[in-house]
Amino acid sequence: MIGERATASGWTLVGAPNARDLGGLIGAEGRRVRPGRLIRTPALGRLTDDDLPVLAKLGPACVVDLRAESEVSVAPPDRLTGEPTVVHLPVHDPAHPVFTYVSAVLLGHDLSEYAELARQGTPAAMAAIYRWFVTGAAAREGFAAAVRLAADERNVPLVYHCSAGKDRTGWLTVVLLHALGVDEAAIRADYLAHNPLTESLREVLVDAMRQRHPGLDETAVRPVLEVRPEYLDAAYEQVRQVHGSFGAYLRDGLGITEETVAALRGNLLE
Repeated sequence: MIGERATASGWTLVGAPNARDLGGLIGAEGRRVRPGRLIRTPALGRLTDDDLPVLAKLGPACVVDLRAESEVSVAPPDRLTGEPTVVHLPVHDPAHPVFTYVSAVLLGHDLSEYAELARQGTPAAMAAIYRWFVTGAAAREGFAAAVRLAADERNVPLVYHCSAGKDRTGWLTVVLLHALGVDEAAIRADYLAHNPLTESLREVLVDAMRQRHPGLDETAVRPVLEVRPEYLDAAYEQVRQVHGSFGAYLRDGLGITEETVAALRGNLLE
């Protein structure tokens, strides 16, 4: 499991429990992803003082933030070490209230305005977001730009995150790993690793919300705190419907050229 690999490599981040190094996964031609080059995290505003030396040792050259300014402005500022280049690539659509809902859940904000979303069904809303990841203009622009950054050796080690580090971060990871030639089963395993890594945090969040909002409908909250196979499946189905294959999605949907894929693999594979 990816989370176990991160721990075995000698680091964890208490304030970002689902942070992990993608190193060790087998990519194209049997070449492994280089350790310490590609690191996915949630937002880094909750890192502890003890986490900072760990982050310093990882030494990110570039930090990609997929959040919109509306999310960044209400969250604790990222705690960074050194002088990494910080690139904001907002993957956000105000027409999809799920983005704001996730941020509100994580930050403990009032959830009353999301009653309508709860009535619609948050699992269905989450699946819709994943389909939008594939076709939305802001999503395609942000994910494509992130891939190009990862293909440039000046930007590694590359750390990238959104708010929870599971949906936008998760899909960007899917995109990067497909481009690197990683097997789909291994990609899915990394995606689903979020749930065991954040089990304790989820229960703390749900308990806190239960105390603030008596009568809280947990069935409307838990789907935005978890990743589920059906979310990823919705995105894959959208890829198939629109582009036919993931390779065509990379080429036509994201504008990722063969030269960029070659540079990405040269930069990130052993």
